[in-house]
Amino acid sequence: MERISRKPFQGITNIIRFNWHYYIIAFVLIAVLLIANSFLPGGIQLLATILLSLTALNIIVSLAVSWYIYDYSDLYTLNWLNDLNIGSNKKIINVNAGFDETSLLLKEKYQDSNLLVLDFYDPAKHTEISIERARKAYQPFPDTRTISTGNVPLKTNSADYIFLLLAAHEIRKDAERIVFFKQLNNALAPAGKIIVVEHQRDIYNFMAYNFGFFHFFSTKTWKQTFSKANLSEESTFKITPFISAFILSKNGTAS
Repeated sequence: MERISRKPFQGITNIIRFNWHYYIIAFVLIAVLLIANSFLPGGIQLLATILLSLTALNIIVSLAVSWYIYDYSDLYTLNWLNDLNIGSNKKIINVNAGFDETSLLLKEKYQDSNLLVLDFYDPAKHTEISIERARKAYQPFPDTRTISTGNVPLKTNSADYIFLLLAAHEIRKDAERIVFFKQLNNALAPAGKIIVVEHQRDIYNFMAYNFGFFHFFSTKTWKQTFSKANLSEESTFKITPFISAFILSKNGTAS
């Protein structure tokens, strides 16, 4: 099988490519402040300079952190999965929210696995323009099945491993997210694992993304979701300071 490798700066390039409107707005604001600054009174000029500096700093920091996470760290090498000791001939489910950067990588890492890819993207619910742009830019993994969060067509006890890599946070409503995870729990084999990877609504992501961190959920919210879906948190660890991995099992089967 031909080795799949991510291109240098692929992560940061995609962020700019799919969210270019935000950067245009920011750069227009910076340009306006630069032009207007010399015409403003002293006190207002100082405030404008501070706003300009904060805007530029926010862009630089968020892009630097994003490069670190998506291009430099081990996130997409999947080396952080090695301790799970996923064996051969396993039924692996990879669930995405409309943009899939991981199925090819999982198939490469577990070549003898039976990999099924599910996509719960719903244009009526997931209205972010960045996802629409990403879907146009990247072809889905072969034989990807479109599902809904309220109807996951998997047989009971059929999956050894279920992955949700930077996807589950797109289910914004608590009740909907709990129902979704209950269905995954039902599909999970008795000794199976669910692997959830997400940003957290914490100080690290606030420092990196400012108020953009509200798009992420807190650790408390994730724990409540898992508990109400009758899943046990077997372990939790940081892939980077900004990204956490939750390893879940059926309630009462954690080892």
